[in-house]
Amino acid sequence: MNAPRLAGGVACLLVGSLLLAGCVAKTEAATADALTVDTSDSACSVSAASATSGTLAFDVSNSGSQVSEFYLLAEDGLRIVGEVENIAPGASRTLTVVAQPGDYYTLCKPGMVGDGVGRAAFAVSGDAVAATGDDAEQKQQAVELYAAFVKDQVEQLVPAVAAFTGAYAAGDDAAAREQFPRVRAFYERIERIAESLGDLDPRIDYREVDAVAEGLAWTGFHRIEKDLWVPAADALNADGVTPAWQGWEPSTPEQRAGHAEQLAADIAELNDYVHSDEFQAALDDQGIAGISNGAIALLDEVATGKISGEEDWWSGTDLYDFAANVEGSKMAYSLVRDLVASKDAAGEQLAADIDAGYADLETRLAAHRSGDGFVSYVELTEGDKRDLTDLINALAEPLSRLTATVLS
Repeated sequence: MNAPRLAGGVACLLVGSLLLAGCVAKTEAATADALTVDTSDSACSVSAASATSGTLAFDVSNSGSQVSEFYLLAEDGLRIVGEVENIAPGASRTLTVVAQPGDYYTLCKPGMVGDGVGRAAFAVSGDAVAATGDDAEQKQQAVELYAAFVKDQVEQLVPAVAAFTGAYAAGDDAAAREQFPRVRAFYERIERIAESLGDLDPRIDYREVDAVAEGLAWTGFHRIEKDLWVPAADALNADGVTPAWQGWEPSTPEQRAGHAEQLAADIAELNDYVHSDEFQAALDDQGIAGISNGAIALLDEVATGKISGEEDWWSGTDLYDFAANVEGSKMAYSLVRDLVASKDAAGEQLAADIDAGYADLETRLAAHRSGDGFVSYVELTEGDKRDLTDLINALAEPLSRLTATVLS
């Protein structure tokens, strides 16, 4: 599986990024000739690999057999800074952006699932473009970019879960163990969305002790996890009290098939929801506060569930979840960051403090990397955990003031 692609973006105010049209005065950005894009079932062909800063229009035509999407990604190849979706076969749509100088990528996603095809570098040269625009419009565009980020993560989650559950059901435990933490990263970045949907998150992501405490059938990622990392005979569950084998035994092949099918079905339900009008309406109702509160909530997930090592109790892959929660939190924050910084000197300082907090936490996390992943959580010392806790707390304090500031 390719490395997970985190998507996101900053609307309207971020110098050095691509900004959605409507946030910049037309007199301050010259409109260039339209770029053409052909999205097919296997390619994403853009008519040019570079442009001059200003208003750019990408005319996207779908010559393939599947509904497609077109993305502009930031320099890190992760964050979405512009996208058009639901381009039917034979149809065309236009993405108009104001391009600031910098390096970007273009990408198409036929079928609207997976990592996409035809990722290519796209460079913008020239002078920076001054940003202006209505505050309400900027906030709505931030909401729309957050919706795009969530949909992108779930679109990548669907085929990743299919491959993971296929390996698990077939008894290829080595492949399933390798995929487990990487698949979960897509979910952990947008976990709060599923948590708002009644029993969907419990079906997908409950630990055994939580399911038992609430009298629920135990399904989802962690049910499969325990089969993949069978505990020792004398092991205890995450509560530190209950014997691991009490009321549990490894799944039969038939039971594995059932668990795999259930998880895939639950993820499909999540995918249907994030592509529904109901989802967009819910985000619109929450507005910009929903995004800033989401940044706070995902950091709380780290503080309450990951730092203790209880989340991935059997696999020890908690640092993957930890990093994904931080990534999702930072992405949500990035959508409101410049709105906060533009308020006044206090807002500018708050943004600087939060920036520094994320940077410090990411640096500490990087120290625990192993290859393209992370070490097992059991390798962390108590000192390591204290350091991470201190950094989370240091970031949580300024982050807690984010929503009040963005709404002021």
